[in-house]
Amino acid sequence: MGLLRHPRPSSGKEPAVTAVHPAPLRAPRGVPPALFAGVVAAGLAVSAWGARDRTTWFLETVWALVGLPLVVLAWRRFPLTGLLCGLLTAHALVLAVGGHYTYAQVPVGDWVRDTLGLDRNPYDRFGHLMQGFVPAVLVRELLARTSPLRGSRWLAPLTVCACLAFSACFELLEWLAAEIGGHGADAFLATQGDVWDTQWDMCCALIGAVLSVVLLSRVHDRQLGALGARRSQGQSDRP
Repeated sequence: MGLLRHPRPSSGKEPAVTAVHPAPLRAPRGVPPALFAGVVAAGLAVSAWGARDRTTWFLETVWALVGLPLVVLAWRRFPLTGLLCGLLTAHALVLAVGGHYTYAQVPVGDWVRDTLGLDRNPYDRFGHLMQGFVPAVLVRELLARTSPLRGSRWLAPLTVCACLAFSACFELLEWLAAEIGGHGADAFLATQGDVWDTQWDMCCALIGAVLSVVLLSRVHDRQLGALGARRSQGQSDRP
């Protein structure tokens, strides 16, 4: 026989029920964007000081020279994720080092060549690997935030295709520089006698783009979500 529960007599004064709304989650803040900008500006300044060839330095670092002001000017309306800022900063420093020494003569590349018994300085290969690895996050962020592709299965392959297309355009620019500058453009080309240098450069960019999409997509998605939360709360950082 079960127990019978009698309802409690009502006193006529029921306590008011107050709805409790959870406080909105605040996205964590990362490294201040001004710090990234300062590191890039300082790196470019040091790189320009005593560069082996001024023309080569300009051609190698022009992407950072143009990109940094664009990011700063557009930041208030279009701030970037911390992941992308960090990668762009690293890429700018890679360009600055290559521009200072020329890619074929970067000391750390010579050390790797001698240590591993390679037939050429591999810093140029590393630079083109970064040419795919970093722009992949940039392209992915732009497409995810300005197109219907966020969450689409097409986002990854289109990102890789865009990076490979950019690499091909860069090789066309190198060809144009060779036609205009002749042997004076050898330092910029950094072929080091390899007749397949163009194909290797595009292959390295392709590998870098694929690795970036595979390794960083989940982290990038989380940061995109956090950035959206900050913007919805009116907490976007300023450079």
